[in-house]
Amino acid sequence: MERYEFFKQFHHISLAEYHLLTDCLKTKSFKKGDFITVPGQIQRELYFVKSGVQMSYFETGDKIYTLVFTYFPHLCAIADSFSFHVPSKYHLICLTDSELDYISYENLQKLVDQSQQIERLFRRMTEAMFADMIDLHIELRAMNIEERYKKFCRKSPHLLQIVPHKYIASYLGIDPTNFSKLFNNVKF
Repeated sequence: MERYEFFKQFHHISLAEYHLLTDCLKTKSFKKGDFITVPGQIQRELYFVKSGVQMSYFETGDKIYTLVFTYFPHLCAIADSFSFHVPSKYHLICLTDSELDYISYENLQKLVDQSQQIERLFRRMTEAMFADMIDLHIELRAMNIEERYKKFCRKSPHLLQIVPHKYIASYLGIDPTNFSKLFNNVKF
């Protein structure tokens, strides 16, 4: 799906407004294992995934808690760090070689001041992100591990072949041993 079509799922913007945004984007390449943002760092750029898979997570002691995976055509950021200019509490890492377009916070603010439609687009995308987070919280509390696994497989089956299963297990709140059993035994 093209990025423009992806954006139109949230809010319709004209092609002129789309180009107003994309003309401001620059590109960065990252290698597998590169950190985009680390705890204590302020994320000053909002990324638009062109290729690759990224993951945000936090650590407590020796345990990793996976928060989200990002991939084309999604946005990639530590949202609170970017939006509020506060130090990140999380890591944002590339799980594969990645190419990301980006816009600085300052340039995004200039764009939303210039275009009400672009501002609405980003508001609607933010609202969708929050709704997804609420859905994940509900799933983690109300669904059993098999139901969570099946829903993940329907939504993002390609990640099963790309992302180490320990990170998917963490995202789903499943012990890695149980995840391995699900992966080997659950049929659709």
